[in-house]
Amino acid sequence: MSFLSRIAACNVHDLSGFRPFRVGTEQVGWVRPALVETLVSELGDAFQSDAGGLRLNPALDGFDRRTAAMSDAVDALVARGFLPARRGEMYAVRAAWPRPALCTLDRAAVSSFGVPAFGVHLNGYVERPDGIHMWIARRSADRLVDPGKLDTLVGGGHPHGLTVRENLIKESAEEAGIGRELALAARPAGALSYVLETGRGLKRDTHFVYDLALSPDFTPRNADGEVAGFHLWPIQEVAARVRDSEDFKYNIGPVIADFLIRHGLLGPEDEPDYLEIVRSLHR
Repeated sequence: MSFLSRIAACNVHDLSGFRPFRVGTEQVGWVRPALVETLVSELGDAFQSDAGGLRLNPALDGFDRRTAAMSDAVDALVARGFLPARRGEMYAVRAAWPRPALCTLDRAAVSSFGVPAFGVHLNGYVERPDGIHMWIARRSADRLVDPGKLDTLVGGGHPHGLTVRENLIKESAEEAGIGRELALAARPAGALSYVLETGRGLKRDTHFVYDLALSPDFTPRNADGEVAGFHLWPIQEVAARVRDSEDFKYNIGPVIADFLIRHGLLGPEDEPDYLEIVRSLHR
């Protein structure tokens, strides 16, 4: 395998199998034809067919009314077996960052409607005389996505109502026991994006990435039950596991590759696909 193949695996999709989803005058997502048929037939007062696509009834012109209609849609999809259950975490529905949210949608249905989703990743690392070591989390066995796989020290989706920094502080405390003051020392290091077609729909994800240099005596502690344990590994071992094994969560390859490039640990002389890797990190 290679870093490029890890990135490419997050960018597999065919939009010919999807139809546009509009809220108001804006296209906010992509939906499969089966979803259009289901929502128009069951919730025709709220959802309308629009030139082969789907739109929320323009008469629903307020945030609360739109959110209520989307909530009814989630209930219908759960009842029909399109979705297993609600996640209970609300995401903003918007055409692009940082436009205002037009409404909110339960996290479980975000990919079904193909709306942009956002999140944060925190690379926690320690600088030692023999080089950089990185803290790696192992996901709990009960995680819905990639249980038991390896992950960044902190990572999480972005719920409606928080700034990116506020979300980073929240996730850092819950997942690694990092206090507010230490979390505020994290350095914003860019954003990574990908578009991935799944059985449920289209994942259009963007992750805001932060780096945090930690002292050698820091030990992470999980508080929300989402992490089974932590490892502090030399960055060369982290890189090798990402590149050569299936140990990591499916979308962590881009995060680690980006870290290696930014810290001068992966350059044009080290990787023949260097330029394509750099381009592919920002779809």
